[in-house]
Amino acid sequence: MAGDQLKVLNALDAAKTQWYHFTAIVIAGMGFFTDAYDLFSISLVTKLLGRIYYFNPSSNSPGTLPPNVSAAVNGVAFCGTLAGQLFFGWLGDKMGRKKVYGMTLMLMVICCLASGLSFGSSAKGVMATLCFFRFWLGFGIGGDYPLSATIMSEYANKRTRGAFIAAVFAMQGFGNLTGGIVAIIVSAAFKSAFDAPAYRDDRAGSTAPQSDYAWRIVLMFGAIPALMTYYWRMKMPETARYTALVAKNAKQAAADMTTVLNVEIVEEQEKAEELARREQFGLFSRQFLKRHGRHLLGTTVCWFVLDIAFYSSNLFQKDIYTAVEWLPKADTMSALEEMYKISRAQTLVALCGTIPGYWFTVFFIDVIGRFAIQLGGFFFMTAFMLGLAVPYHHWTTKGNHVGFVVMYAFTFFFANFGPNSTTFIVPAEIFPARLRSTCHGISAAAGKAGAVIGAFGFLYAAQSTDPNKTDAGYPPGIGVRNSLFFLAGCNVIGFFFTFLVPESKGKSLEELSGENEDDDDAPEASMPMAEHRTAPAPPA
Repeated sequence: MAGDQLKVLNALDAAKTQWYHFTAIVIAGMGFFTDAYDLFSISLVTKLLGRIYYFNPSSNSPGTLPPNVSAAVNGVAFCGTLAGQLFFGWLGDKMGRKKVYGMTLMLMVICCLASGLSFGSSAKGVMATLCFFRFWLGFGIGGDYPLSATIMSEYANKRTRGAFIAAVFAMQGFGNLTGGIVAIIVSAAFKSAFDAPAYRDDRAGSTAPQSDYAWRIVLMFGAIPALMTYYWRMKMPETARYTALVAKNAKQAAADMTTVLNVEIVEEQEKAEELARREQFGLFSRQFLKRHGRHLLGTTVCWFVLDIAFYSSNLFQKDIYTAVEWLPKADTMSALEEMYKISRAQTLVALCGTIPGYWFTVFFIDVIGRFAIQLGGFFFMTAFMLGLAVPYHHWTTKGNHVGFVVMYAFTFFFANFGPNSTTFIVPAEIFPARLRSTCHGISAAAGKAGAVIGAFGFLYAAQSTDPNKTDAGYPPGIGVRNSLFFLAGCNVIGFFFTFLVPESKGKSLEELSGENEDDDDAPEASMPMAEHRTAPAPPA
């Protein structure tokens, strides 16, 4: 209830959009830029790694990573991310958002550089050290999810909170795009300096020795943007909501926000002490289950099934493009030429489908709400994946490949103008301040569990049903067509579980979580969806 709200929180909710909002978006967003760059850049260089470290001179096809190695290289960062989301999400509620925020960034920078410096005298040694450092890179990235979302939600005003959190997440699109551009530049430069024939013309000579530097440069570049924002992360004050509602120091929160907002805020000590005395239920309490149990179920399941579909498609674009012959056959290219063409294809999809989807969310989320965007996103992802799967043989026929890529780009557009954005935003809004980072971490970890299934499972599932057409070392799978049917089914599940998640548009964080209410007159947070859809507050 507004009458019970602390003045400092009222001031944040009603604040006009100011310079500090954009500063916070950039500082938090550059972490997500690095997250996306690091997690997706590996898909640009896995073919090159196979050619360098698993070359077989007697094979008619270029070297490829063995199934277990490919699964580990692609998926180990997600395992680290899952662990980091749970650990740093919990730590962010215990120690404070700011104290933990710098730890995650430095871990990302160190492990990003170390990934590019992976060493060993054998292929097994290089892959082992690469996987080791990418696990810890993922651990740092995992911490950035709950902390960035929580910090941005707690800094934002309630009119444009959705757009601000979405803008932080939208930096992932630029991370994807930059990863592709860096890989294009590096592969083109190395190809120009160390040109090599196609594999079928010269098996050993098709991979220039200098190619070993190309993938390392691509992976290490991700440390630069993260390093640039470290100082500014350390300069940010602790969020007022954590200081006032969790640390119980409303006076300090008012002082911090007086500096940030350039408005004099004098907190009423009696009201602060009254709020501090109220009983606060924990994560495993009956009160939490009653108020927020179905919300946590909704956010975890939606994020879980989304990431199975999203990461399966994103990490293995190169395999899908090859299957529909949008990329030439591997033996007709040199190693660096293959890296260049994979990077070019993924950059085009990022530019045309991924980035526009993110920014459509930024512009419309506070207009039409989270619920409509998430529901519509799951619906159209299902429709476009079925549109790819049902006439799959049509799309693989010569002359129809462009249509396949366009349809594929639309699935990414509606993922990002849809559940890929909203599953990140909503958990940062609907839970109490003392559990907000933890619950976001749990939701995000469920998503990364889905990403692990996508990363490990799709490698095997997308293999041809014909044993003679599978990649080296892989058993027959269900094929790309049936895999697309499975991913469409995941989207259907997400569509229905969206109804468990409340609309948060236009409401304060305390109104959504019931932190200003006594237990016996707590707001019905589990009201039907339609009753939660409120219009944004008028401009201050």
